[in-house]
Amino acid sequence: MKRTRLSKLFLFGVLLALVGMLSVSCGEGSESSDGFPSRPVTMIVPWAAGGMTDLSSRALAAVLPKHLGVAVNVVNRTGGGGVIGHLALSQARADGYSIGAVTVEITMMHNMGLTDLTYQDYTPLSLMVDNAASITVRADSPFENVQDLIDAIKTNPGSIQASGTSRGGIWDLARIGFLNTIGMQDSDMPWVPSQGAAPALQELIAGGVDVVTASLSEVDALRQAGQVKVLAVMAGERLSEFPEVPTLKEQGIDWQLGGWVAVMAPLGIPDEHKAILVEAIGKTIEDPEFIEALTQAGSNIREIQGLEFMTFLKEEHDKMERSMTLAGLKQGQ
Repeated sequence: MKRTRLSKLFLFGVLLALVGMLSVSCGEGSESSDGFPSRPVTMIVPWAAGGMTDLSSRALAAVLPKHLGVAVNVVNRTGGGGVIGHLALSQARADGYSIGAVTVEITMMHNMGLTDLTYQDYTPLSLMVDNAASITVRADSPFENVQDLIDAIKTNPGSIQASGTSRGGIWDLARIGFLNTIGMQDSDMPWVPSQGAAPALQELIAGGVDVVTASLSEVDALRQAGQVKVLAVMAGERLSEFPEVPTLKEQGIDWQLGGWVAVMAPLGIPDEHKAILVEAIGKTIEDPEFIEALTQAGSNIREIQGLEFMTFLKEEHDKMERSMTLAGLKQGQ
């Protein structure tokens, strides 16, 4: 009888210890009850290496393990004007081990009939970058300011070519909006599609195109190297990282447009896994190491999560649909 009672007390003590261990584990917030994450996470990037999406994604992947507890491996899935990479992320297993960079193009590709994907096909985690477009030319270009460029376009429409991303991409819309604002047509400065800003800039340096519309962060390395010069930024005011670069607005052209990069996961990941990812990504975006990396790249960090992020995505979706309709790029209009 005494031995049986001691055995029961021993088992009760073990049970209490296990409950206590479980409570501590659940309270840490960095690991779910099923042990998530317990292996490396893959981050899918839908644009080429060297562009702002790639740079910001790799900066995030370098710091995120500090707050998530596992390695984060970047995989570039390019092609189809961003469709291939965005599609790959949407089709990945919804377990939290696949995340990706979803860019502003997700609000545009479906309007062009390239894909049925929209922001609603993902689990939004956080916005991390929001960059204004710039107008960039070669360092030896005869254009010293935006008015020089406008005069040249008006003198010989169609002779000056621009690039920066795929047809109908964010930087293409930046060009179209600029042309429309100054009373010119899409064909007055034709677009040469590319797989992102990095290859477009290489084409600019090689002389294949005359102008690149892309974010300042994407062109800054070449600007500092003396290979390109920036005529203007499409922002409401001068950027703090580039105070010497004038805005279009201060040159009498009221047109603004920017590109953003968000971190998302496939639709339907477990809420517990989502919460862990959101918390870790938030800590990463606020980490001095991440901030320094993106500041050096000249990128504008912007963190939005939760309901505010969903509102942002809905507003961007509606704005781009209106813009593409006006530009004649919306399929079936």
